[in-house]
Amino acid sequence: MIQELIAAIAVTASAGVVYVAAGARVVKQYERGVVLRLGRLAGEVRPPGFTMVVPFVDRLRKVNMQIVTLSVPAQEGITRDNVTVRVDAVVYFRVVDAADAVIKVEDYRFAVSQMAQTSLRSIIGKSDLDDLLSNRELLNQGMELMIDSPAIGWGVQIDRVEIKDVSLPETMKRSMARQAEADRERRARIINADAELQASKKLAQAAEVMSEQPAALQLRLLQTVVAVAAEKNSTLVLPFPVELLRFLERAQSGQQPVVTEPQRARQPKAPPVAEQPSAEPVEPPAAPDRINGVPEALGLPEAFADTDGLGILGEPRVPVEPEGPEDSGSPDDSGTVDTYGNDADRSTAAAQRAEPEAPAG
Repeated sequence: MIQELIAAIAVTASAGVVYVAAGARVVKQYERGVVLRLGRLAGEVRPPGFTMVVPFVDRLRKVNMQIVTLSVPAQEGITRDNVTVRVDAVVYFRVVDAADAVIKVEDYRFAVSQMAQTSLRSIIGKSDLDDLLSNRELLNQGMELMIDSPAIGWGVQIDRVEIKDVSLPETMKRSMARQAEADRERRARIINADAELQASKKLAQAAEVMSEQPAALQLRLLQTVVAVAAEKNSTLVLPFPVELLRFLERAQSGQQPVVTEPQRARQPKAPPVAEQPSAEPVEPPAAPDRINGVPEALGLPEAFADTDGLGILGEPRVPVEPEGPEDSGSPDDSGTVDTYGNDADRSTAAAQRAEPEAPAG
């Protein structure tokens, strides 16, 4: 009898141990336990640690309270300015009410994912392409509000939403690249023009200083020569004024220097001379008398006369050989040719031949 009683107590204890072991549960620190007893919510949410449930009666569901990172698949849509884009995003959320997350929604992860995709398409249709590329912070806030509004009833809180990438068609990428290149070129031209303007002002100031001190220009030229020679070049190019070359060319050819318009304007103008009408015709000047080849009008004394055929001042005359028809002497009345090459004699002979002969009687 005693043995049977001991055996019954042992069986009862074993059954109790098995029952307690079947009802023992452990909830982790980042989890919360929701107990459903016969399909109904039983009591409060179980905190982390050891807890007991009624075996075969209660069912414990553990809900993760950590922040969940959910990747939103890339969504293709058309922006407000009719540009086809492909955008993907990422959503950060966490459960704040474990009971609502278990009871009010079947699968809160799937629900949040679908809501994020829908909100992303809506954001794409309401925004321009420039907003998607530059104003992402504003779009992230708008998308966060769109997802967080229904998620609050599910016991889920949206912490952050980020748009990761915006994929554009190749044609749009080329267009944007050309636009960016044109904008960069415009800015480069403006900067270059501004630099030229500043440089021209500085050069104008330097020119004013050099005009007051001409030696400054020569010193600047010497500095340039030193800078070029420091590179150990075999060829040195020096600036040479073209006006000096033209002056030397005119001086070599015997021409008068050309007076430019600014120089002519700076020259003093002579007073105008009134023209006096003359009633009598102007007779050509008579040929000057010659004393052995010396014009008498020069007022030379008779001592300078060529009496011995040696020329003026006792120097012998050197006959000039004619080189052409222009230098050949002209025959006079006696049939002789002036071979002395005297310009005064030729002009006198030409004047005498030009006079008309007086009529006889």
